[in-house]
Amino acid sequence: MGSNKDDKTQPKQEIRLGGNRAALFVYATEALENMAFISNAVSLVTYFYGYMNFSLTKSANTLTNFLGTSFLLALFGGFITDTYLSRFKTIVLFGSIELVGFALLAVQAHFDQLRPTPCVGVAARQMNQCEAADSNQTAILFAGLYLVAFGTGGIKAALPALGADQFDEKDPKEATQLSSFFNWFLFSLTVGSIIGCTFLVWISTDVGWEWSFSVCTVAVLFAIVFVGMGKSLYRNYVPKGSPIVRILQVFVAAIRNRHLPTPEMADELNEILDKEAGLQIEIFQRTDQFRFLDRAAILTTSNFSGASPSITPGPWRLCTVTQVEETKILIRMLPIILSTVFMNTCLAQLLTFSIQQSMTMDPHLLGFKMPGPSLPVIPLIFMFILIPIYDRLFVPIARKFTGIPTGIRHLQRIGVGLVLSAVSMGVAGIMETRRKSVAVEHDMVDSIEPLPMSVFWLGFQYAIFGAADMFSLIGLLEFFYAESSAGMKSLSTAISWCSVAFGYFLSTVVVEVVNKVSGGWLASNNLNTDKLNYFYWLLAGLSVVNFGVYLLCAHWYRYKKVEVNELKEISDADTKGKRKDEMVKV
Repeated sequence: MGSNKDDKTQPKQEIRLGGNRAALFVYATEALENMAFISNAVSLVTYFYGYMNFSLTKSANTLTNFLGTSFLLALFGGFITDTYLSRFKTIVLFGSIELVGFALLAVQAHFDQLRPTPCVGVAARQMNQCEAADSNQTAILFAGLYLVAFGTGGIKAALPALGADQFDEKDPKEATQLSSFFNWFLFSLTVGSIIGCTFLVWISTDVGWEWSFSVCTVAVLFAIVFVGMGKSLYRNYVPKGSPIVRILQVFVAAIRNRHLPTPEMADELNEILDKEAGLQIEIFQRTDQFRFLDRAAILTTSNFSGASPSITPGPWRLCTVTQVEETKILIRMLPIILSTVFMNTCLAQLLTFSIQQSMTMDPHLLGFKMPGPSLPVIPLIFMFILIPIYDRLFVPIARKFTGIPTGIRHLQRIGVGLVLSAVSMGVAGIMETRRKSVAVEHDMVDSIEPLPMSVFWLGFQYAIFGAADMFSLIGLLEFFYAESSAGMKSLSTAISWCSVAFGYFLSTVVVEVVNKVSGGWLASNNLNTDKLNYFYWLLAGLSVVNFGVYLLCAHWYRYKKVEVNELKEISDADTKGKRKDEMVKV
């Protein structure tokens, strides 16, 4: 009796927040959402062309604009997350927007009156006899598309940051787990992409687009459900306010103090020394780069506009050293992201010209047929195999030699990806030279029949680029998350996705410029007579030059140094009092 009474008075066991348990829900959410997004990224051209009666050019441009906008909108999602909403709320909000977008596309695909009459026959298309989509039908299509783009942009900004927040990078054990998180985040992204490139593409091709869009809608719904199931386990970090405003304040204050000499001693600059209760404060050490911005933190009577020194000047007149260094960090990171754009330009060629190459080759191997649009699954399969090997074998071995939790530094990992990207383009040039020689040997230069050369030879360039993507993509995400300040984690993560968007946009420019300068390497609409192999080798050479530029940027970069980083444990706002150990980061 007595022991039972004592048991009743014992406090309930507290729930441990964060860690791998919380990250599992992030992995599931990413796999489901990316499955829906990627399946449309690789196949929407056929929907625009075959169901909406767009021309090939308009179909390709519509898809490119959709993809580029999706990645660029990650910037808006990152801004919202860092300024107003928690990562969790941002994911739920933008996921719901994406859900509505897919549902709208499913409704349009189901009802014939919401689409133009299908165009039958190549001759009808060539003679422009196909019924064009009217303004209402086009409006429904673009409303659905850009609701999806808006939603996925917000998720791409907030979801990686939410998962990474579950690990304390200052704790040695959790710092190791944080590195693994980014690897397994890419693994979940890869799994979702594989399913999207195979199963969902098959549904859209053989079952119907209304079913494909419906499955995407259900997938996003379950993604929202999964991220919601982990809510009680998340470490939720409170927004610190607009990082863009803080950066603008630094520039304005520095310009106002432009006539003042820059102090040599850090003690002469403004910094927060007394920590406010309940807040986590990051104090960055002063760096010697961009010393002009240090003027924003100069303590002088001019900052007070003639008022009494006891009155604190406004944030547009006096900033802290940490605020100045936060601005410097962002400026230092920009050359890194710009030097990775060209790699994604090379990726765009594998999604366009390599697909066209596959259409001229034998798709059979041991009784198996590989459809051309499914070729992107090859690098995904290699990533599926390589990621566990990298995380479980390479990183622990490298960690023993370097002492770095990630095995190698983030910038080194990105550099490896850039090198492999150049190698991939070189191999692509060799494969295209071989393909053209087969066409000449068999007198099939002008033939529309498949060449007696297996499409799986293209797997080499795809496999190498898959390894490149494994190194560079997650290297970028991890680098931007680790190096950014606590108040701009989501925005920095979103910037890394912009490399993909700019790469797609730059691809169109590169192709047009090369065609004009070369006299039409890619202009004859016949790969057997075009000079695609020359184009690939040009990209390989430019990739080497780009890598040289990256080395200079990486050598110039200075990693951030944090002096003080305190945690204060506070009560959860839960009125039921179920949890009292939530760490709040401001």
